[in-house]
Amino acid sequence: MSRIGKLVITIPENVDINYDNTKITVKGKFGRLTTELPDVITLSQDEKTLKVGVKKETKKVRALHGLYRTLINNMVIGVSEQFDITLILKGVGYRAVVQGKEIVLSLGYSHPVKIQIPEEISVEVIKNRITWFNCGKYSILAST
Repeated sequence: MSRIGKLVITIPENVDINYDNTKITVKGKFGRLTTELPDVITLSQDEKTLKVGVKKETKKVRALHGLYRTLINNMVIGVSEQFDITLILKGVGYRAVVQGKEIVLSLGYSHPVKIQIPEEISVEVIKNRITWFNCGKYSILAST
């Protein structure tokens, strides 16, 4: 069995989990997430915990066991807590400033680097520490 897959998922009080054989839905104060489960994955729920199991033991199923346990745990965290990313700028002359709907970065180039902030997320800069909030939809803020 997968070591990651054996871990139980703790369910916070403000999160509801509904599942049938192949579909799981997780609802919380920050939204609702749904995913399809393979036929070999089983779920068992207690009052405050959720355990992911498997129907048969093969190498592929063990990999799916750990994967889907992690995906479900990330869904629970995503709907119960606000997801954030923090970037710390270290170095002489490195600065970051939020100006309207843009982040203006001074990174040692001859010009400042400007990045548009999507409307779905919020950004704050405190002492060269950039924090993006509620950015689960965006894996990379900018590709420039």
